[in-house]
Amino acid sequence: MPDARRVAVLISGRGSNMRALVEQADGYDVVLVASNKPQAAGLAWAEGRGLATWALDTRGVAKPEWEAFLDEALADHGVGMIALAGFMRLLSGDFTRRWAGRIVNIHPSLLPKYRGLDTHNRAIEAGDAAGGCSVHLVTEELDAGDVIAQAEVPILPGDDADALASRVLAAEHQLYPRALSAFVKASIA
Repeated sequence: MPDARRVAVLISGRGSNMRALVEQADGYDVVLVASNKPQAAGLAWAEGRGLATWALDTRGVAKPEWEAFLDEALADHGVGMIALAGFMRLLSGDFTRRWAGRIVNIHPSLLPKYRGLDTHNRAIEAGDAAGGCSVHLVTEELDAGDVIAQAEVPILPGDDADALASRVLAAEHQLYPRALSAFVKASIA
């Protein structure tokens, strides 16, 4: 079994949560930053810090083939744990079963509320007093895995989705590294 302390972070964009995971690593090492978008800004940041990167555009590549290439890259780097950080591609059931219990994700809602997209608008429109973020295990079903940790963020009068999203993102940057650290340490205990 690969070492759970060897983490790959999967991104699709600027990688702000990936940066937080790298900068606040405690008990784990980010050994690979991978993306489904070769031009993702987070890849350049990771390369600038000497981290190994891997990217393959998902357009024009069948999901099983893309995931096979990803699996190969993960094996090449001895990855034992995967952290999704703004990775905007659904992983197949086959992939999530192979990596069961070893993939975590950060989601911008207080799960089980508001799985999927547009979470901040949905929370505001529902009249919720708070939004927030959840770190959860990834399963075949979208945003349905066990919740590992959550952080609540109040919804303020006059908030729009952008204002709430900004505060939730700041909470994500604090919660995700702590939750990943605790989860990795529990996995190797």
